Amino acid sequence: MANTKSAAKRARQTTGRTAANKRVSTNVKTQLRDIRVAVAAGKKAEALALMPKVSSALDKAAKTGRIHKNKANRHKGDLARSLAALK
Repeated sequence: MANTKSAAKRARQTTGRTAANKRVSTNVKTQLRDIRVAVAAGKKAEALALMPKVSSALDKAAKTGRIHKNKANRHKGDLARSLAALK
């Protein structure tokens, strides 16, 4: 429990930021799962259609500091390699 007004404000801010971070994180994870399922099923057209959306979500998360920029780039590279391997 916060003992001062400033500590109470920080607690409120933390709650809001945690919720925002969770929304972004959940969205990124969902999109990554969707494209990985499409790749695993061999649906190249579907995976290619999802790639720009996934890439955008990763870039936005990295830009706002939700995830590290190298992690976003690593995910995009891994997905690009897996798409290139599809026939």
